[in-house]
Amino acid sequence: MRKAIYSAMVAILALTLPGCSYNKFTTQEEAIKASWAEVQNQLQRRNDLIPNLVETVKGFATHEEGIYKDIADARSRLLAAKSPEETIQAANQQTSALGRLLAVVENYPNLKANEQFNRLMDELAGTENRLSVARMRYNERVQEYNAATKRFPGNVTAKVFGFKQYPYFEVPPSATAVPKVDFKK
Repeated sequence: MRKAIYSAMVAILALTLPGCSYNKFTTQEEAIKASWAEVQNQLQRRNDLIPNLVETVKGFATHEEGIYKDIADARSRLLAAKSPEETIQAANQQTSALGRLLAVVENYPNLKANEQFNRLMDELAGTENRLSVARMRYNERVQEYNAATKRFPGNVTAKVFGFKQYPYFEVPPSATAVPKVDFKK
């Protein structure tokens, strides 16, 4: 009798623990999806501003065509991305290209004095800040979820129901390098 009661208690406990984790994981996945949607929203905002910024800069710096091509290529890759991994890679490429563009701008005093350019730069800076916050929030949601799926008893529920790990939005090593602009060519 005692063995039967013990077995029943273990069975009830085993059935209730995964249910709690399942609901938690479902909620966390939705938070990740919402955070990812905000990252995509801010990336789209950036993509909408870039053509205007590039056209303004082109008027002053026509010989820096390589940078414009890199920005356009990165924008195309970002728009064509189908997964978070592809989007992260394309966004990082775009960030690198924008860094080189901003380095060019520093060498054109007339461009910095242009009112339209200044407005676009303010918009782009605001967008970059919003994007940074959105990436941070996405990574926080991913960290919470990924950690929960690795801890017991959540790891059991995660395996049983197929909850997968989500990728972090990480900065590539190339983003830490200072952009170089050489006007001697």
